Order: sequence, then C-alpha cells, then structure tokens
Amino acid sequence: MLRQILPSLLAGAGVTLQVFFLTLMLSLPLACLLQALQQFSGRALKPLFRGYITLMRGTPLLLQLMFIFFGMPYLGLTLSREMSIYIAFTLNYTAYFIEILRGALSAVDPGQAEAGKMLGFSRRYIYFRIQLPQALRTAMPSIGNEVLNLVKDTSLIYVLGASELLKAGRSAVNTYATALPFVFVGILYLAMCGGFSWILGRIEKRISYY
Repeated sequence: MLRQILPSLLAGAGVTLQVFFLTLMLSLPLACLLQALQQFSGRALKPLFRGYITLMRGTPLLLQLMFIFFGMPYLGLTLSREMSIYIAFTLNYTAYFIEILRGALSAVDPGQAEAGKMLGFSRRYIYFRIQLPQALRTAMPSIGNEVLNLVKDTSLIYVLGASELLKAGRSAVNTYATALPFVFVGILYLAMCGGFSWILGRIEKRISYY
C-alpha cells in the first residue's frame, strides 16, 4: 500500500513545503519592516498596528482563510485559492513575528541607542544596524517555535480544497479503509519538523554571542 500512496503523500508534502517557505519568506521580512515603521511612526499609527495585531492573533487562522477566500467576494474582491492562502498565512504570521520582535527589542539595552545618537548615527542606522540584529538573536527561540507551528498550520489549507499532506492522507484513508496512511503522514510531519529544528538549532548557535 505504501508504494501506491507514497506519490500522493509526497505531492501533498510538496504543497505543504511550498506554503511554508513562501509564508516564511514573506512574513519575516515584512514583520521587520512593519516593526521599524511602527518604531518610527510615532503615536499616530500605533492604534492601527495594535488593531491589526489584535485581529490576527485574536481570531483563528482557519477563520481568516475562510473569510479571505469565501467572504471577500461579497465585498467585491475575488481571490484565487492560492492567493487567499498566501495572504492569510502572511498576514497572520507577520503579526506574530512583529510581537516577537517587539519583545526582543525591549530587551536590547537602550543605552546603545543613546550611544549611537552621541556618535551621530541616524535613528534608522541605529535600528537596523545595532538594535535589530541583537533583537533577532534574542528572538530566535521564539521565531523557531513559530516556524515549527507554521509547518503544522499548513494543514489548515484543506478547508479551501488545497491538496496538502493531510488531505492526501485522508484521501488514502478513504480509499484503502485503513488509518495506516495517517501514520505515514505523521512520520513525514515529524521528519519536516525535525529537519527544521536541526537547522534552527544550527542558526541559533552560529549567531549566538556565546
């Protein structure tokens, strides 16, 4: 049976990895930029940022997926399945990464910013070249947790009919009337999470001060 279902499981895993990598490549840089904008915007835009973060963290990702794909057409905007998936995942994970960075930035010694000002550095230089690199080092464990959550959250795209790994496993279960395909699905998820955990661990060691 494994020989029959393996191609469909690997194809589903490919979709899972595609959503994972694109979400990560979009959301993490966007979080850095939005956190910087929040840093330099003053009080005027802060309620807007807080509202966005509260909305994304306070509602389920599954609901956000359904609203963007099924709800937006009622507002006159129809998006493809793939576009809806990437928008929902990017908006959701960007909000979480912004909060992680905000917490990490608060742990950076404020005296370093003062020293940078005394040396004549601009606020942007101080933020991007002094504060943000240190914050990213501090935030790596939390970012790593979100990265692993992202691997598992990709299973939610089944609600839009996307053929990801878990949907491929369910199809095999229905076809062969056995729960064994779910075991193979679990093994593939463990392999992906284990591989990313190893990579993240190596990154943490490489950028650590110690």
